[in-house]
Amino acid sequence: MAAGECEQEYLMLKDVRIDLNRDGVFGEEGFAGFSLCLWIYLSSSAWPSSVILGQVSSEIEGEVPFLALNEQNKLILFPLMFLHSEASFAGSTFPWSDIHHITSESECPLERWVHVGCKATADYICLYLNGELSDNMPLSSSSDDHNLDNFKKVALAGSSGNDGKLQGYVYNASMLSLSASIKDDFAKNPPVKLSLNGSCTSDALEVGNDGVWSIVGGKASCRRNFSLDVVLSDAVGQFVHKDMEITASLVYADNGAPVEKTQDNSFAPLLVGFEGLEYPSTERPIAVYLGHATFKLKLSQLSSKSDNRLFSICFRASQTKCYPFFETRSPPIRCISRSRCIRPVVIGKRQASASPICDRTQLPGINDRFQETHEKIGIGHAEIVSHRKQANGLSSKRPKISPDKSSKQVDANANIAQEEKAFKMNSEARSNNLDGSDNCPSDSESIDARNSEVKCIGESIDPMSDMVIFRYCLEGTYERSLLLKEIIKSSSNEELVTFADQVCLYSGCLHHRYPILISKKLVQEGNDTWNSICQNGNRALWITATVELNKRFMSISRSTTHGLSEKDLEVLRGIAGCGEELGLENFNAMWQWLYPVAVALSDVQINGMWECTSPKWIEGFITVEEAEKSLKCPRGIQKPGTFVLRFPTSRSWPHPDAGSLVVTYIGADLTIHHKLISIDHSKESGAESLQNLLLKEPELSQLGRVVR
Repeated sequence: MAAGECEQEYLMLKDVRIDLNRDGVFGEEGFAGFSLCLWIYLSSSAWPSSVILGQVSSEIEGEVPFLALNEQNKLILFPLMFLHSEASFAGSTFPWSDIHHITSESECPLERWVHVGCKATADYICLYLNGELSDNMPLSSSSDDHNLDNFKKVALAGSSGNDGKLQGYVYNASMLSLSASIKDDFAKNPPVKLSLNGSCTSDALEVGNDGVWSIVGGKASCRRNFSLDVVLSDAVGQFVHKDMEITASLVYADNGAPVEKTQDNSFAPLLVGFEGLEYPSTERPIAVYLGHATFKLKLSQLSSKSDNRLFSICFRASQTKCYPFFETRSPPIRCISRSRCIRPVVIGKRQASASPICDRTQLPGINDRFQETHEKIGIGHAEIVSHRKQANGLSSKRPKISPDKSSKQVDANANIAQEEKAFKMNSEARSNNLDGSDNCPSDSESIDARNSEVKCIGESIDPMSDMVIFRYCLEGTYERSLLLKEIIKSSSNEELVTFADQVCLYSGCLHHRYPILISKKLVQEGNDTWNSICQNGNRALWITATVELNKRFMSISRSTTHGLSEKDLEVLRGIAGCGEELGLENFNAMWQWLYPVAVALSDVQINGMWECTSPKWIEGFITVEEAEKSLKCPRGIQKPGTFVLRFPTSRSWPHPDAGSLVVTYIGADLTIHHKLISIDHSKESGAESLQNLLLKEPELSQLGRVVR
């Protein structure tokens, strides 16, 4: 986006001035009326009782409110002075209780674009919010010709914000005729905003119960890669492709001041990876492509070197003015020098033999599981990994497992809901450096080492080499996907099984086995599906692609009656990040989430729950927001123990938890909790059903209903 384009379209609220004496507003018979449409962005500093647009005239001192916020943060619209007998007078102040006005039905959101439409004639005024009529009022017009002459001198002026109450911005303010459609104006050319992508994942991030991210950084031997996806989307949620570059910088979370490198650190505080090399983040902007800009980052500045202050990563458009909607920040960050031990919470039937970490495929005969069919990729016991805001574990009716037999737990402070809302961080369990020492291995021992590894991509890769095994253990999810795609080109199924064993051994996490074992079929099925969808081109229409997607999904999941609904396809479209057209990059993002889910649904236990309609155990593909909304009612929240099941949209292949279920439920504390479930398909004929295992949990008592 060129700077000139932004300057023409976006204005600070204080610079807005709209004269009413113009063609179309006045006709041969006097005042004809008008429709005013504009997009408004109000900062978080906006106070209730703030005037947004005022009526000013050379005939009076001061201003009369035209559009304002009331005490409930709802928009209110006032009659026009000199035109309507009910109009307010100059100097009138909040709460305006004695002045005629109309009010919007819903609150005006802050730090978000909202479309406002105002219709005014001599007989009525109407207020529209996001294209929909919100309120209207009949009025009586002044019959005094002198007043009509004075009305021609009235202008609408944006609030100056000098009182510190209001800082706002306006996009495409326009005066339309009364016959023009305000709803059409809402849908036409909406403004854009930068934000962090809700479906991005990263292994190096952990979320505390206070919402603070913990990221391993510091010296080169301990810095860990993490990837963040910044998206440029319009006000209605569609990704926008514009010629824009985004720059990342490390700032202090409390005041936004840049973090300076310390004397004992020769590196910039924040490093960005680009084509295999690392640069100071402020010197290497990332271009937006199809609405996305993906940053591969590392932190070299420890919080302990900055008086234990919290950091934040600020992403800002490089070629525009410093508008707040062209800037987005991460939550607070604490940069630490070593990783932390993460432990899972186990439910279901107690295992006969102890294992350091519960595995999806740890039962005997695992080498037989990787077949050309989708059979036996499943699990027998149910492991629910807690991602709760409170660190207390889930009580159990069964005897407690002794410490030497307990599984390593996924950190209870890691909150799945917060991950998916903010930008879906991966809290995968890792057990390297369990002794807490500071000499943790790194994915970046040196730039030279990284370059030598990068050269391996594209060549024949030996999955048994130590370099490849260790690299897979240390890399992030995205890098692992690239590595696996190269490995499967020249590896047999037996070699993949051996490679999976070695990765599990050296990473200390048996959950890595599952994504490795399904990788060959995932890529093969994905290529076949893409070739069927796009035919001879490199893009396909989404509406035509959905037919083939549903066909493949039902085949892989072995579903006979429960295919992909319209709502499911909307979720998939959001994961793909596409518009009307589906590109290969969009397809891969969607497929790497959908395929593990479809394979998981082919398991007998989950397939039965998926197909079941009474009760409906799994509604379909729902987001965390939909799950939480379903557990709320008009009077607040449903009773404790109510739960719904969903597949988390933050877990894509080759994340170890791809295809897992999450149970979202109301806890005894009347708050919403989220738990990750790993399902194992036991070979025991009398294995208890997953439904019974869930209902035996003391905090889960009844299945909720998702209304879509």
